[in-house]
Amino acid sequence: MSNGKVLPLQEPDTGRDLVPCCPPLTERPFTAEEAETAARMFKALGDPVRLRLFSAVASHKGGEACVCDISDVGVSQPTVSHHLKKLKEAGLLASERRGTWVYYRVEPSVLAAMGQLLSVR
Repeated sequence: MSNGKVLPLQEPDTGRDLVPCCPPLTERPFTAEEAETAARMFKALGDPVRLRLFSAVASHKGGEACVCDISDVGVSQPTVSHHLKKLKEAGLLASERRGTWVYYRVEPSVLAAMGQLLSVR
């Protein structure tokens, strides 16, 4: 079990959709806590291999990818596993083991949170 922090998402007052923990960058200066949360996400995506893996999962047909389908990123399989673990610890990926393979997916709420964080208001 990891002790990594997850990009926290909170229920809005309406109880409908999930909203990001942080306002858009252009709305107001971040609090210290908001900056820590956003920095964890950006740090996880700041490595080219992790960004390629995240993109491979996010763009994969059906919204999820078997590790066997995304591991061709120019590094060894143990290194791929290390990077996928870092993306999971940052709350950017979810995974499920099916037999001998692990399938990864990007939760729609994570993409929405990232989009809102980077939106211009």
